[in-house]
Amino acid sequence: MKKVKRIFSLVMALIMSTALLAGCTSSDKSSKAEGGKEKLVVWLPPIGPNDEPVWEPIFKKFEEENNCDVDLQIIPWDNYAEKYATAISAGKGPDVGYMYAEMFPQFIEMKAVEDLGSRLTDKDYENYTYIDAGKMMGGLYGLPIEAANPGVLYYNKDILAELGEQPPKTWDDFVRIAQKATKDTDGDGKIDQWGISQGWGAKVFGDLNWNWYNFLWQAGGDIFNEDLKTVRFNDEHGVEAAQFLHDLKFKYNVIPEDALAKTNKEMLESVFGPGKAAFAIHLSSSASNIFDKSFPDLNWGFVTSLENKSLGSFASVDQLTLMSAAKNKDLAFKLMQHMLSVESMTEFHKSNPRAPISKDEPYQGDPRFESMVYNEKDAYRPLMVGPHGIEIYEYLWKQLQRMMTGEVSPKEALDEAARYSNDLLGQ
Repeated sequence: MKKVKRIFSLVMALIMSTALLAGCTSSDKSSKAEGGKEKLVVWLPPIGPNDEPVWEPIFKKFEEENNCDVDLQIIPWDNYAEKYATAISAGKGPDVGYMYAEMFPQFIEMKAVEDLGSRLTDKDYENYTYIDAGKMMGGLYGLPIEAANPGVLYYNKDILAELGEQPPKTWDDFVRIAQKATKDTDGDGKIDQWGISQGWGAKVFGDLNWNWYNFLWQAGGDIFNEDLKTVRFNDEHGVEAAQFLHDLKFKYNVIPEDALAKTNKEMLESVFGPGKAAFAIHLSSSASNIFDKSFPDLNWGFVTSLENKSLGSFASVDQLTLMSAAKNKDLAFKLMQHMLSVESMTEFHKSNPRAPISKDEPYQGDPRFESMVYNEKDAYRPLMVGPHGIEIYEYLWKQLQRMMTGEVSPKEALDEAARYSNDLLGQ
């Protein structure tokens, strides 16, 4: 999952008004290139370690077939959303962009991204595996390019074997095993093995992905009501999820004492990776990116989702977008389709192993997760996209952090976050 950064409401309001005054027009970014060729600008984040050489032959083929130039710009993750907002307000954004779920509401409201519904055929809807994730706020605003990398529940096989336990299926299984795993293993009177390596110290809300959404969905809850006019995370299902997390620390004592000072990834690397916790929740890609590289002796397995009232694990679906300021929207959309074609994605995924994004593409991801990708799609999901998403998630994260310090109760934390959220949505 990518870094998620806050877009401040005041800044966004200024940008939105500026963009409207400017008519969201671009300057030179989609003008004719040297030699009179059409020029398309593509903004992508760093997906792999060497993105430009991987994309180069893919874009070259498109350039030759369409007598145009493609200018690929890799935009660092730091302040990623703000860079889009600033560029769009100045009329210098890309023709083809890349957005994660939390970004969409602001840019849809700015009319900065195009609704793609009328451009797609029945065959497109059939072939693009995760196309439903592009449906949001009354339109279809993106074509998925990154998906099926859920926050799974990792478990330490050696610890579970020593406890005589099988991988957990339910919340009750999880709590039972986590309690048994939490103990002093060297006799010095201090706990040195924990139930779960969970971090609550992140300054921004990205760790909601692992610490909150899974449990909220498993409890039967969600962030927004269907009409997107109010939130529902403080209903009985949300309170059940929050109480469960609160109890992990204050009732069952299965979370390390420094959890409030570290991010979830830091806890993964300092506690679960070295074999000092039974469980951790993080991206499925962490198996190859972290465990294989830094902890090759770690004997791990995974459960895609625990079950309570429902299944549910967070999986981001990042998408290519057709920007409204593109001067040649037909050509820009054609480029998007070329980037997502079976031929292009097959080549791209050779260097950056990922799950296929279309039904015709072969699987080139981590073989340990192939069965999950094809057989457990109902167990993971992206966020429901709604207005003011980033501001809502940011405030919700701060209230959950207060809950985990013991400053407020689970219900108080959620009610305060809901009050703030509903005030925003009612504006």
